[in-house]
Amino acid sequence: MITIEFLIVIVASLLLLSIFASMASNRLGVPSLLLFMFLGMLAGSEGLGGIHFENAYQAQALGVVALVYILFAGGLSTEWSSVRPVLGEAMILATFGVLVSALLVGLFAWAAFGVSFGVAVLIGAIISSTDAAAVFAVLRSRSVGLKGNLRPLLELESGSNDPMAIFLTLGLTGVLADPSNSVWGLVPLFFQQMALGAAAGYFAGIGMTRLVNRLDLYYEGLYPVLTLGLVLFTYGATTMVGGNGFLAVYVAGVVMNTKVFVHKTSLARFHDGVAWLMQIAMFLVLGLLVFPHQLVAIAGIGLAIALFLIFASRPISVFLCLALSKLSVREKAMISWVGLRGAAPIVLATFPLLANLPEAVTIFNIVFFVVLMSALLQGTTIPAMARLLGVNAPLVPKRQYPIEFVPSERLTNDLVEMTIDEGSPSVGKQLVELGLPRGALIVVIARGDEFVVPTGRTTLEVGDTLLIFADEAALAEVYELVAAEHTLGGVTQVHEDEPDKQAKPERS
Repeated sequence: MITIEFLIVIVASLLLLSIFASMASNRLGVPSLLLFMFLGMLAGSEGLGGIHFENAYQAQALGVVALVYILFAGGLSTEWSSVRPVLGEAMILATFGVLVSALLVGLFAWAAFGVSFGVAVLIGAIISSTDAAAVFAVLRSRSVGLKGNLRPLLELESGSNDPMAIFLTLGLTGVLADPSNSVWGLVPLFFQQMALGAAAGYFAGIGMTRLVNRLDLYYEGLYPVLTLGLVLFTYGATTMVGGNGFLAVYVAGVVMNTKVFVHKTSLARFHDGVAWLMQIAMFLVLGLLVFPHQLVAIAGIGLAIALFLIFASRPISVFLCLALSKLSVREKAMISWVGLRGAAPIVLATFPLLANLPEAVTIFNIVFFVVLMSALLQGTTIPAMARLLGVNAPLVPKRQYPIEFVPSERLTNDLVEMTIDEGSPSVGKQLVELGLPRGALIVVIARGDEFVVPTGRTTLEVGDTLLIFADEAALAEVYELVAAEHTLGGVTQVHEDEPDKQAKPERS
């Protein structure tokens, strides 16, 4: 009989191996999801671990909870100011683009391999969502950034296209399981789910923010527990009233990030950690669920669908959706190539299994194979493709300061960065000579790899980054004192995994 201690050791070992695999993926330049899945397969019944697992219900339950927390963490890390300019393009890609891609893959599988049209389109729907987190992890490991609005566009598209793929998968699975259901009935259901999901997410985001601010919890550690429960409640309640729960939790995260609430930084870090844990657990379990010998039988059709998805359906859907966009052909080509498939398709492939569709096992294996091929082919070549298309830019990591600012509703001041560029009138001056406005405080100066605690006699140098605590009016005055002529209109803002660009002061 297997003891609980033995199971704990196995689970802990798999988690630790996954962390080491993530470190290896950064050096190898391959998506970590690929190594997570291989670890799961290696631990499975046909691998060295010999763990026999074929409970699709348990895998799906874990996958749904994992996607809920992953989507919420993605929303909570989405800066509305950066994604707002690309909102229209992202929404078209996340809805119409997903539909076009699913139909094209379905037509290909139906025409090339004689798969029934309904099953073929279901396969297309399952593999229609993308995973930008894996993409940016690869770019970060190679110190490659993307120019212009490519990053926020890809972030918003990947975060918002899962609900559409989930809707199509569940709808088509229901139609195939019960022929009395009409495909046309999915049209009003789509508008109902998306409208209720977006509305529920908006109000949930506002409500969660107010609860976090107004509940005076004695222990700080209870705030993460509170948000964990609220996220699950948002998903469950929205789904029960007929809305799209996945869209609701993503929108709730985006809305919360636009608000000020206590422990914002620590809660964002906590949910980022939860998202990583969910991602690792999900890939390990899905790796356990697959039987590698079954992949051999579908390797031909799986490879063909993967290549068609990468080189035909994704580019066609992107160029069609962005036909009126001002993006260049090179930028559209990069968006097409970044359509990396991740966890969501494999989780969605468990729904036909639970619906007892005759082709369910084949569908699951094809989807698993397509995700593997997408990770291998696209995931390993993204940095090279960015350089080839000329859309890459130097990656400037976000500076980590030795202090942390906790915003509050009752506090009007903010903490921002300002960089001293060449040509600034403040270069060579002591702080006492600047005549800083009342209410503006330079907390620390980042100079190279060092931090300087300033005094009135501290002399400013080119390249210094000032961390300033002040209100909006005082910040504007400080900017006039330190900005160089060529930077008028904004300050140099440092984003993680993003090239430097001229923008408004960044909240730290």
